[in-house]
Amino acid sequence: MATWDAEAETTHPLDYSLVKNSFVTLFWRPSLLDETVVWLRGSAYDVVEFDAASWGSADDMYDDFSATLGFPDYFGRNLDALNDCIGDVASGDYGWRRDATGLVLVLRGFETFATVDRKTAQMVLDILAGQARSALLIGNRMMCLVQSNDPRLVFEPEPPTPGVVHRRESARLWTNRGEYRRTSVAPCGETTFRCHY
Repeated sequence: MATWDAEAETTHPLDYSLVKNSFVTLFWRPSLLDETVVWLRGSAYDVVEFDAASWGSADDMYDDFSATLGFPDYFGRNLDALNDCIGDVASGDYGWRRDATGLVLVLRGFETFATVDRKTAQMVLDILAGQARSALLIGNRMMCLVQSNDPRLVFEPEPPTPGVVHRRESARLWTNRGEYRRTSVAPCGETTFRCHY
């Protein structure tokens, strides 16, 4: 069940409202997040919760994602491998019930992990947003709800999807413009040109 009906734009069901502008939504009040999770569970979403406050390092984060979502034994415990495995989850290969309305990943106390490793925290959100976007293309709903106890915590907005170079053109551009780097969250078979990572 990927798409919403044509009336969603005017009826504003909660799930539609959550993903309309971004696949990652930030919450400060735990009570509002709890209310949202109750609604999503009642709408047959699989909700998987993570205690991001317990992540004292990137390794802790990798362990938690791997154990909770059932990553395969060959999971490489780095951001590229996380992107690959979250892609498998988004495709429905593992991590959630195929008959669920969709998958919701809840990251509680995320400000603690952001304090430990800000760059990795931002990249995890980029990966989740990118894979949720890919999931929707193949008929799966996926979203991420991030809770922070620090209302001053902000992240770069989910990067807008830039124009992309066709995958058969990217090799030539890659050679001629070596300063550009492929990102780990590029759409399959295409190259985006965000120069930071």
